[in-house]
Amino acid sequence: MIIRIDELSDVPIYMQIRNQIFMGISGGELAAGEQLPTVRALALEMGINTMTVSKAYQLLKSEGYIMTDRKNGARVRMEIKQQASISEANKTELRRIVSEARISGVLKSEIVALVDEYYGK
Repeated sequence: MIIRIDELSDVPIYMQIRNQIFMGISGGELAAGEQLPTVRALALEMGINTMTVSKAYQLLKSEGYIMTDRKNGARVRMEIKQQASISEANKTELRRIVSEARISGVLKSEIVALVDEYYGK
């Protein structure tokens, strides 16, 4: 899996890393138990500070998507707890996206088609 950073984005780099790893897990690009690059290796490859990668990994760990230890590094968790609900923060973000689409003239059917496409991955 290749992680790409958008230097011009308002989203902090650690969050971009977190989001891309999260989407990799969700989309099956990263399998359960799969080894992630070391903090140092990923930081060096991307040309960023190790603390930035560490922050992304710590966030993923606290959310229950990866596990870390000194001997084996970071790995995708074998079993991820399913909450079967959308967080309030994600509901707010989805509301913002739908509102922006509505104002821009995007049809509801186009949004539904995108959700179907992304959910099916």
